[in-house]
Amino acid sequence: MGIIGMIIIGLIAGAIAKLIMPGRDPGGIIVTILLGIAGSLLGGFLFGGNDGRVGIIGSIVGALILLGLYRLIIGRRSTV
Repeated sequence: MGIIGMIIIGLIAGAIAKLIMPGRDPGGIIVTILLGIAGSLLGGFLFGGNDGRVGIIGSIVGALILLGLYRLIIGRRSTV
């Protein structure tokens, strides 16, 4: 899967990650979509997005990781 494919899958992965990990995000839907795209790229490179199933699962896992890290970092900063 190319970079463009990972970006398109990232849009879907960001939405799925938001469904799996509900709650208030400090950045809203735009940040969640951007995290989904970055997570898709991360997951694609980590899990080798050659197979379609591994690509979407890796993208969702990458998006969940980045969304969790984002919430930890931004959540701490806003409570200080």
